[in-house]
Amino acid sequence: MSTSLIVILVAAALLVLIVITTYNRLVKLRFNRENAFADIDVQLRQRHDLIPQLVDAVRGYMKHESGVLTAVTDARSKAMNATGINEKVDAENQLSGALAGLRVAVEAYPDLKASQNVMNLQEEISDVENKLAASRRFFNSATKELNSAIHVFPAVLFAGMFGFTSQPMFEIPSEQRAAHDLAPKINL
Repeated sequence: MSTSLIVILVAAALLVLIVITTYNRLVKLRFNRENAFADIDVQLRQRHDLIPQLVDAVRGYMKHESGVLTAVTDARSKAMNATGINEKVDAENQLSGALAGLRVAVEAYPDLKASQNVMNLQEEISDVENKLAASRRFFNSATKELNSAIHVFPAVLFAGMFGFTSQPMFEIPSEQRAAHDLAPKINL
């Protein structure tokens, strides 16, 4: 065997090894992202189960503000029927906005705020929202790692061929971000 043939075979074997290693790493990162979203799904299921209870507890007090309750119920329905990670992200962002509107409406009713059932449900939802925020951070970290791996050398050469594309983060929509950037009001 000539030296040039050996060099070509070694280079080809090295290239195949790089492609296989890169592909396996990208698959592992994609599964890691999907697993991270599965953690979010658990929290979302709890959130979806609590919402009807909160809506029922609030409904009697807020008869003339049924639009807020309808928005929450509709957003919950869309979120529960969403398929695929990206569709669920969009639907959950809409649900978060509807829940924020419900919280504002609840604050306007002193009797409602004093109701023990509503207070307990709000505490449970707050707990779920905190867990959901932690799960979103983990998901976004997994998404960032996958997206970074797709765009670095040598993966950038092969990722598109294998169907790997950049994936969106689970972010707060810009219309809700302004409300989250405000300092909380403290009533003494």
